[in-house]
Amino acid sequence: MTGPAAPPLTGRITGPDSMTPRQAAAQPRDPVTATLHPATLPVRVMPAAGGRLLLPVPAAALRDHLARFGPPPFRGAPGRLTGEIGEAGLTGRGGAAFPVHRKLAAVARAGRRPRAIAAGASRAPVVVANAAEGEPGSRKDLALLAHAPHLVLDGLQLAGEAVGATTAILYLAREPATGEWLRAQLAERAFAGLDPLQVSLASAPARFLASQESALASRLSAGPALPRYAARGIYERGVDERPTLVLNAETLAHVALIARFGPSWFRTAGTAAEPGTMLCTVLHGRTAVVTEAALGTPLRDLVNMREAQAVLAGGYHGGWIPARAAAGLRLSNASLRPAGASAGAGVLAALPEDRCGVAETARVTRYLAAESAGQCGPCLNGLPRIAGALATLAAPRAADHVLADVIRWAGLVEGRGACHHPDGTARFVRSALRAFAAEFRLHQHGRCSAPSREPFLPVPPPAAAPATEQDWI
Repeated sequence: MTGPAAPPLTGRITGPDSMTPRQAAAQPRDPVTATLHPATLPVRVMPAAGGRLLLPVPAAALRDHLARFGPPPFRGAPGRLTGEIGEAGLTGRGGAAFPVHRKLAAVARAGRRPRAIAAGASRAPVVVANAAEGEPGSRKDLALLAHAPHLVLDGLQLAGEAVGATTAILYLAREPATGEWLRAQLAERAFAGLDPLQVSLASAPARFLASQESALASRLSAGPALPRYAARGIYERGVDERPTLVLNAETLAHVALIARFGPSWFRTAGTAAEPGTMLCTVLHGRTAVVTEAALGTPLRDLVNMREAQAVLAGGYHGGWIPARAAAGLRLSNASLRPAGASAGAGVLAALPEDRCGVAETARVTRYLAAESAGQCGPCLNGLPRIAGALATLAAPRAADHVLADVIRWAGLVEGRGACHHPDGTARFVRSALRAFAAEFRLHQHGRCSAPSREPFLPVPPPAAAPATEQDWI
């Protein structure tokens, strides 16, 4: 059975040459950083062709996948894969880096409680592959689903077995071409009899917060994709009040590989504390490059810092780092968090020297403020005030007192929101205040040192900001 060609992607997708798991395990390791040398880094979740991934994907994608990996290695009962995932040290690749085995165990426990058992299928767990990718600069999940959809779908089935799920959902950005492509892949899998769980597709609105777990659960329960206050996490009461496991699409691809090759193989890349590889979207102006790198890889190997003044690590809930400092950091939370950033979902960008860091920060913060759900004080009042103050600072006029307001308000919104959106936005703003301190001082006096005011980071137009609840459906 064949289907339509994979949907086109914006940007270029690259990766190092592929290597078998056995070859990867035999490679020399750096004794200091415990990372594979760049020349021997295996491409794991992304296939490669001469160091570059090409579109369209061949129509025989499932046949090629089965020839390389074989069918999903089911364990025959819930819970058996969870310990292996724990030994591997896999953490979520969607941004929070939460230990995956703890999510699996929590959902499985909730599904075994007497009330859930008595309710039968109506309370059985749900497993969701989250590929909504609300971050404007991220392209990794779209690239992964175009080039290696069956690793993600294998992982979804294996995770479903691990928690005893009876329902599986693939939650996607609303792109018709991607949905058509994936329906064809699911039909081919069904014809081959690979999947115990039937997978349904669900679309997410084009909102920054639509991929947040409680917003996702609300959307899949026929409501708006808005974060919700909840006394219990979605692992207990998620989609339709059922225990719900949500894992990022890339995370599920790693689950599928660990199930085949084991925890020791997974740990042959990355660091002891943060093992494995992750997909990164590296932004070069209007071009996005998706590449796979071992955790612990130096940032200078991923981002061109030769003419950069600062590096954004972790996307719009990450942080700015001065280029000189970023040159000594690595792609890991252990390295980035002390600098006020994170690996996040792998979005990296180097801001050129001719652009204004204050103006870029103001643009992104205005977008983040407009994208808030408006359900709590920090989002309803705090973020718009911060965005307005930054817009004032970015304008070519003196604003002596405004900088102090930004610093104070950024501290006030933290830890008080219905979700972590105010915290992430405040972290982004505070990092800019440090990285562009000299430029902020110039702007206080109505001056700007940047020769170009052309926007650099991708930000949707203000007209796309949500206005009513219908915009979240």
